[in-house]
Amino acid sequence: MDHSYRAALAGNNNGQGARRGPRPGFAVPFAPVDPEPLPIREDSTSRIFAFVDDLFFAAKIQETARKLNVKVEFAKSDKDLADRMLQNGEEKPSLIIFDLNNANAKPLTLIPKLKAKLKKGTSIIGFLSHVQGDLKQKAHEVGCDMVLPRSAFSQNLPQLLRRHGAPEDENPTVQ
Repeated sequence: MDHSYRAALAGNNNGQGARRGPRPGFAVPFAPVDPEPLPIREDSTSRIFAFVDDLFFAAKIQETARKLNVKVEFAKSDKDLADRMLQNGEEKPSLIIFDLNNANAKPLTLIPKLKAKLKKGTSIIGFLSHVQGDLKQKAHEVGCDMVLPRSAFSQNLPQLLRRHGAPEDENPTVQ
């Protein structure tokens, strides 16, 4: 059997050369583009609150929010959130982010209270480890609008913050 075609693929006459570049037939991986930052508004209030005590994710949320010119405030308890919402006046939060593994916030008891108080105007998103199927189901049952694995949350964080951090008049309306 003639294997001379291998030498042409490898770029070497003896067939022992290393491959350079992507394999034939495979494209270069897609790298998503970060969304455009929102215009800076000094008078704006926070529309996004987070119950996250994991320093890695707190730093990731803060850095992404800074790049997008979105204000995110971190709360430790429901009383802390209520105080911060009073400072915002009449404007309800657009998004509340929960680390569903945050034992200090007690997300499974706090989410139903917030859902009853804030109604439809506020989205509640939780994130957890991808192997916690039971916790994901419970979070949906108590009122979490979206539950994501940590990796998907990290990947979609810029889009989530931009969508919920924009002022009401800049949010596109879905009909």
